[in-house]
Amino acid sequence: MDQSAPIPDHIDGLPNLCGSEERIAETMSRSGPFYLPESGIDFDRIQSAFAIALHMHQPLIPAGGDDLPTARVISNLEDMMNHPDVGDNHNASVFRSCYERMGRFIPQLVSEGKQPRVMLDYSGCLLHGLIRMGATDVIDSLRAITCDRAYRNCVEWLGSAWGHAVAPSTPVQDFRLHVRAWQHFFAALFGFDALARVRGFSPAEMALPNHPDVCYEFVRTLKDCGFRWVMVQEHTVERIEDGGPLHMPHVPHRLLARNSKGQTLSITAIVKTQGSDTKLVGQMQPYYEAKGLGRRELAGKSIPPLATQIADGENGGVMMNEFPPKFFNVMAEASDSATIPVNVTEYLEYLDRIGIGEANFPTIQPIMQKRLWDRFSDGAGPEALDKDIADLRKEDDRFHMEGGSWTGNISWVRGYEHVLGPMQNASALFAEKALAPGVPTTEARYRNALYHLLTTQTSCFRYWGEGAWTDYGRELCRRTVEILNADF
Repeated sequence: MDQSAPIPDHIDGLPNLCGSEERIAETMSRSGPFYLPESGIDFDRIQSAFAIALHMHQPLIPAGGDDLPTARVISNLEDMMNHPDVGDNHNASVFRSCYERMGRFIPQLVSEGKQPRVMLDYSGCLLHGLIRMGATDVIDSLRAITCDRAYRNCVEWLGSAWGHAVAPSTPVQDFRLHVRAWQHFFAALFGFDALARVRGFSPAEMALPNHPDVCYEFVRTLKDCGFRWVMVQEHTVERIEDGGPLHMPHVPHRLLARNSKGQTLSITAIVKTQGSDTKLVGQMQPYYEAKGLGRRELAGKSIPPLATQIADGENGGVMMNEFPPKFFNVMAEASDSATIPVNVTEYLEYLDRIGIGEANFPTIQPIMQKRLWDRFSDGAGPEALDKDIADLRKEDDRFHMEGGSWTGNISWVRGYEHVLGPMQNASALFAEKALAPGVPTTEARYRNALYHLLTTQTSCFRYWGEGAWTDYGRELCRRTVEILNADF
């Protein structure tokens, strides 16, 4: 097999989401360092560092026509452009520019002798939608800063769920399919060498499972898919020793996942500090947060702390209008200063070099697990776990195992039965007809069913509540079931 040969980004009109599993696994088994040799940063000199990530997403919806059951599946961005007079659809062209603009910003700053850094988190369905609507210039712009050696040390891509599915309430086997599909599509767009550099993971909606068995499978998926670290929201995790808030959010942590059978896994966690407003990144607040920090001791060595934030890269007036000049100003001011911009994998590779790794990081676990472990008998199994969860819910209606997210007041389960039911039915049918029999992932019918299944699980069909968005989600589920019953 020629490991350097590219794979197509689309096959028979569908995004390339499967069929190259062995090449993906080989790529993600490569060892680093990937960024530090090209970094140019003297980590031993600086006092602190900051990292920003831009999250970009547009769902796929059956809106390419007036009749819902027959309408083409298109990007919500394309639908916005087709109906500019509806709601805030006039922002569509600005959104499109936001998806492309880092391809201009990074080369300009590099040409000025600066050391810009940015992490990019694009859902797979956004990237697919851009291509299908003809916005290939956006992809070309991103490809330049991803693959060109002059810029690639400045840009770190974060892995994601292809269809922007929330981990706590997506069937675990499907979430794994989302992650693998994103890797396939990214490799098709930007190449396998670029995929090898994707070592961090950004969960959709910053949603971290706190149900022990779901969290264990979440971490297992990330590790099996070759990821080294995951970004977590500060208020979705707790100290393992006492369930309290974190003492040192500006250093890496070790996220411990323990299931009902007593099995454990861990992965490095980078903490997104409190706050979810896009103003934090739009006004480059992590830089000013980091400027107030000094070197601290970890594992007996002095290291620069890291302030990390992620925000939507296109939503809101601050991000659309104020972010560009602020990004340029901060990158110019911070380059070669005592508080510098970095990307997370680059920072972790520096810690590797000085002998600090995951075993040295403070250990954390998802929220509310301390209360559960205080009651649960280790390894007692799923039924005993469910009983203890039910008992804790009876005692305290604030206790839940629905996961944590970027906001503490949204559940991705409660109130969504009207759309979750069809999603779960489609998932179960896919497991029965495609996964259980071992249908080859290279088959066209598998790819078609997988594509439709993943589109049903986009968080937007829940986030925006009842109405058109629920109708979109239920229609996509109907199509998935129809395909599975007809083709398998």
